[in-house]
Formats: sequence, structure tokens, C-alpha cells
Amino acid sequence: MTDARFTTDGGASLILTGTGPRPSSVELVGPRARVGATVSGRGKSWKAVVALRAARWGGPELPLPSGAYELRIVGAEAGVALAQPDAVPLVQLGTLRASLDGSTVRIGPPIDPAYDSGEGQDALERRYATRRAELENAVFFESFYGRNASCNPLAIDRELARRAPTVRRYWSVVDLSVAVPEGAIAVVEGSPEWWRARGAARLLVVNDWLRRRFARRPGQVVLQTWHGTPLKRLALHRPGFDPRRMAAVVRESRRWNVLLAQNPYAERILSKAYAFLTRPVWVEGYPRNDVLASGDATATRHALGIRPGERVLLYAPTWRDDRDEIVDFVDPSALADQADAVVLVRGHSRTLLPGKDAEGPRVVDVTAFPDTSQLLLVADALITDYSSVMFDFSVTGKPMYFLVPDLEHYRGELRGFYFDLAAHAPGPVVTTADELVAAILDDDPATHAEEYARWREKFNARDDGRAAERVVARILDQGYIDPV
Repeated sequence: MTDARFTTDGGASLILTGTGPRPSSVELVGPRARVGATVSGRGKSWKAVVALRAARWGGPELPLPSGAYELRIVGAEAGVALAQPDAVPLVQLGTLRASLDGSTVRIGPPIDPAYDSGEGQDALERRYATRRAELENAVFFESFYGRNASCNPLAIDRELARRAPTVRRYWSVVDLSVAVPEGAIAVVEGSPEWWRARGAARLLVVNDWLRRRFARRPGQVVLQTWHGTPLKRLALHRPGFDPRRMAAVVRESRRWNVLLAQNPYAERILSKAYAFLTRPVWVEGYPRNDVLASGDATATRHALGIRPGERVLLYAPTWRDDRDEIVDFVDPSALADQADAVVLVRGHSRTLLPGKDAEGPRVVDVTAFPDTSQLLLVADALITDYSSVMFDFSVTGKPMYFLVPDLEHYRGELRGFYFDLAAHAPGPVVTTADELVAAILDDDPATHAEEYARWREKFNARDDGRAAERVVARILDQGYIDPV
């Protein structure tokens, strides 16, 4: 019989004890993280301690991401297995919550169960909406719904910390597995601290929709940085007439005070798509691309385990409205072998929670890597489809390849485009994996040099490495926060 219990001795850990020969390994395996146990025992009994923490990409050791994990016990003898007749109920461990049911461990954010319910959240929302306390000289950051600390908000955070180090910086996170910038305060979505910070901060800097209830305090400002120059139609421009969607778009955009655009093209599209026609749009380039103009990829290459001299291909397709997981148009292992390169697989932020990491020789799944800009800096070439990452990677001037097997379906049924990608793409447009490999092996960059130059002139004129400086200067000039 195997007994299982939770302990906080030395940190949040799962302790398993059993009789007989000790297992050769015990580990928790999730879709985006795995952690092994320390196993001890001398034959009659054994003990396994699984720390519910992990470090990835050379970063700090943090609590495991929320989700379901399989508890795998590999025995010294075939008969050794987990025998757990009773479920271990939900346990609060400070940095997370966890429960064990059979061989499944479920990890969740560290929200008090009293608040993690419909009634509890309703009470917090009412308190948030009616609170009349004075605003705090602070900034509330959120990137991709709190799934990571990245993109334009991260670049603005870093510059703001340099220019105004006394300003308090809160980061909205789904759980404490999300690393936040040095000096920032992580607030878990839905917690009392999250609701308080969201309501008290003078400035909110976000790159996507504001979820949940939003009640603006007098003097509170929302800077919407968005997260890419659009190729695919969005918001009010999406195919099909849907009154509820249109109402939601207008309601959302009314929450924003200022919109950030990468270039004049994006300014025109975003202003119309979000009915943001009478309020200011800052066309300053993208702060997240500053690193592409002057950054050093050495540290990220090391964190990803890429050896010096190895060629790196980044496969980064966008998400699809008709599926949850990343598209499977490429076999990463086959591509790595055929192109003689390391292949980084980057799913869209919307595919982070569903699905699992791609695996294979010379394949690194970087869907959970916190900062896409660092991946663009590392890559020697980009493979994408309709993702706005194309408008960022072109800052580097490095080769791009467009794999679009579902071009007609995407253009005609799913989304539609603002311009003809095939006519203007600054690189080969292919429809099969074989064509992609041939393009990578045989492509002459000079073939697309003119298109690439026109592309950069139109989309990257302000991506000069100083966008974050300009945005933070405008924030301070407008008095949205006090620098001292």
C-alpha cells in the first residue's frame, strides 16, 4: 500500500511513502512542465519527495503552472505502482493549491477557496466597483491575460523601472509560476490583492482585452499597447455580422484611453476595427522590438541549450478560430533533420494552456517561454503563416518563410486579410512541408530583397530600438504617473 500526503516542510511538496523495493523514479508530468522526485529507501520501505516547483529556461525556481499532472512511479520491480484508495483533498500551500486523486495531481493558483467561487468573486467585484479610495502612484501591467510577463508591457515596465524607480509596479498573473520583472509585485488574477491593485493603480498597461468587470476610477488611465500589427481581420472587421460581438468590441474599446500602434498602417486598421476614432493613438514603434535592434542572443541561446554555431529555425504559426492547439503542418523533428538546424516551436499565447510540448531530436518547444522577442533575436530564420510576428521579425532583416497550407480556408472562411500576403510577402510563400524545406535549402535572399525593403519601410520605420523610451516619456509628460 502507498500512502500520499502533502507537506509544506521546506516548501510545497508532495510526499509519497510505500513498502517494498523503492521505485527507480517518481515524477510529475504535465503538458508544459515536469518535475522529478528525490527517492530514498533501503528495500523494506521507500519515500519520495516531489517539490511542486520547477525552473525553466535558466530562470528562477517557481511553483508549478496550474493544470493536471500525471504521477508516474516506475518501480524496481514490475509490481510496484501507486495504490492510493482515497483522494487527498484540496490543500492550500501558500504559493499554490494542490490535490491528489488517484494518479492525478491538480495544481491551481493560490486563491483562498472562500474567494474562488461565483459568490466569492461577485463579492470582490462589488467591493472593487464601489471602492472610493485614493489612487495609488502605481502601474498595473497585464500581458496575454496574465499567462506571462512579456510583450510591450514588459518593455515598458523595464524602461519605467529605469526612469521612475519609485513607482510601484503590479503584474497580473494567472498563478505564481509566471515570473515577473525584478522589483515588481505579482498579483494572482481573481485574488483580493488583484482586484485591489487593478482598482488602485493610476495607470493600467495591457496588451489585450480587459477581462472581468471594469470600473474606471476618476483619473485612472488605460494604455492599450495591443500585441501586433494585423494581417488578419479582427474585431469589427471579422467576417459575418454578429451584433453581440460588435457590442462587446465597442464596450471594450471604450475602456481604453490611449492606443499604441507599431506603424501608421496599424494605426488606421486598429482605430477602425475597434471604433477608436476620437481618442489618441501613439505611433511609436513597438517597445517589445527594441531588443531586436540592439540585443544580444547569447544568454537565451544558452538557456535553450543551443550550441554555438547551430542554425536556429523558429516555427511560430498563429492560432486558428476552429481549433485549440497549435497547427500540425510541420513535423519539427523531420524539419530539424532535413534543414540541419535546431527547430524552436512557438505556439500562440492562446495555445499555451491546451496541448502539450512538442518533442524530438533538436526540437525545443518554446510555447511556454516567457518572451517572444528573445526567441526572435535567437532565430536565424522565421517560419510563420498569418501571425503578426512577421512584422516584428522583419526588424532583424533575417529570412522569413510563410507556410500556408490553409490559405484559402483562412482567407475565405476563418478570418480574411487586410492585404494579399502572397503578393507582398518578404520571403517564399509555400503550401507544403516539402516546399518549405526546399525553400530553406535553396532560397537566395536577394530574390526577395526588394519586397523586404518595402516591407520594412512600411512596417518598421519606428522600430529603431528606442520605442520604450518614447512611450515612457509620453506617459510621464502626460502626467499619468508621478516619477518621484
